[in-house]
Amino acid sequence: MSILDPKSSFQMESLNALFEYATEGIIISDKGGKIVKANPSSEKLFGYAKDELIEKGIDDLVPTRFMHKHPADRETYVKNPHARSMGKNLDLYAKRKDGSEFPVQISLSYYSKDNETFVIAFIIDITERKKHEENIKKLNLNLEKKVEERTKVLQEALIELENSREKLSEALEKQKELNDMKSRFVTMASHEFRTPLSTILSSISLINSYNQKEEKISKHVTRIKSAVTNMTLILNDFLSAEKLEEGKVFVRLEDFDIEQLAHEVVSEINGILKVGQTVNFIFQGEKVVHFDKQMIRNIFMNLLSNAIKFSPENKSITLKLSTDHHHTYIQVTDQGIGIPEEEHEHLFERFYRAKNVTNIQGTGLGLNIVAKYVESMKGTIGFESALNEGTTFKIKLPKQKD
Repeated sequence: MSILDPKSSFQMESLNALFEYATEGIIISDKGGKIVKANPSSEKLFGYAKDELIEKGIDDLVPTRFMHKHPADRETYVKNPHARSMGKNLDLYAKRKDGSEFPVQISLSYYSKDNETFVIAFIIDITERKKHEENIKKLNLNLEKKVEERTKVLQEALIELENSREKLSEALEKQKELNDMKSRFVTMASHEFRTPLSTILSSISLINSYNQKEEKISKHVTRIKSAVTNMTLILNDFLSAEKLEEGKVFVRLEDFDIEQLAHEVVSEINGILKVGQTVNFIFQGEKVVHFDKQMIRNIFMNLLSNAIKFSPENKSITLKLSTDHHHTYIQVTDQGIGIPEEEHEHLFERFYRAKNVTNIQGTGLGLNIVAKYVESMKGTIGFESALNEGTTFKIKLPKQKD
């Protein structure tokens, strides 16, 4: 009768419990591949009844399609046994009693007893894991396909965008050519018209100075002078606007008598006065100033011609001009139709015309040109206006330095 060591007995019981109740399948085989022990989880895993796996060979658990190489792999392992985790990077499959296959992960270990080597196989069914991996693989394939489709769409869009860019460049080039042609035409037309208009205007003035007092001749001469003056103003506006748009307007400073220049403009503008209209000129200060003479002349012409156009007959227009050591002030006041308050903010825009002047001839360029000239000379322009009462434009120009 022998007495067992209590500690040793507990260890044996623990090992048996681990073997019997492990959730992994555990199969022990000898070096010939015959199964000598199998736990309940492995029997359940392979579909065998209790102790039915004993005496069967490990090869019986391998799918038929792998049988041609498994015995050699098993013998190689037995010759050089070592702990090995398998299945992480391999697709391993096992065969149930009914012949069906399922994916597994197998870890191998070994032990020796009485000079004989036994192999321990730890087996896990990874069917669910494989399903998830397949789903992930399908999702990745679908994602790659979508990325490929989107990339293709993006490439097509980029090609189309490049084509559009080329077409736009071509259109812009053509537009530039048209603008150049327009600029050349406006410049040519303005210069070509100026000479005959000046000739007509001077000839009409001479005719009017003759001793012929016939009322009809005088009337028609006045109408011709008015029409020619209007045409000259329009051409001047177009030429000035074109130069401003192309950035070809430069300030050319010179000393000149601003009072004399104002008298010349008032005299010239008399040709377009309506019946009963008068221009009152008021001057105060130093006569000689240092500005761009042509710009100042165009400012006078545009403001006075606007005042005449937008004022009724028998009304007076006032040009007030003053200078001091630091500034020159220009003020033109009319008693005309005025400017609607809601349109004040747009008044200096190019081609803009207020709603209440649509039946009055004009280009919508004059005030825009005046504002550009004032800006070129670093001045300011503003106005006060009341509907049907009149408008006053005020310009303040600082003393210019070379």
